[in-house]
Amino acid sequence: MTLIEKGSTNVYADLGYPNAGEMLVKAQLASKIAEIIRSRELTQLQAAELLGLPQPKLSNMLRGRFRGISETKMIECLTRLGRNIEIVVKPASRSKAAGRVSVVFA
Repeated sequence: MTLIEKGSTNVYADLGYPNAGEMLVKAQLASKIAEIIRSRELTQLQAAELLGLPQPKLSNMLRGRFRGISETKMIECLTRLGRNIEIVVKPASRSKAAGRVSVVFA
């Protein structure tokens, strides 16, 4: 009999990666960047030039290899792709001692 374990909302945490929260945020940002690049039908070279990244670094990010690319740089990429970024800081729920970072796309 195969046991199936229900995961959390963060696959990186489920796999035991350190900095799982940061990795999830970066994955979400990279996914949105890739979606916009596809929708605008940009080549990687065109997108890299627009984003101010070397093409190999953009290629790595789009393949989920985003170590070495900061969340700040990814946010800058989104603004260069014509997106507004809004950062909202609010109190954590009472049941949690520490806050969390989440990404919401409107």
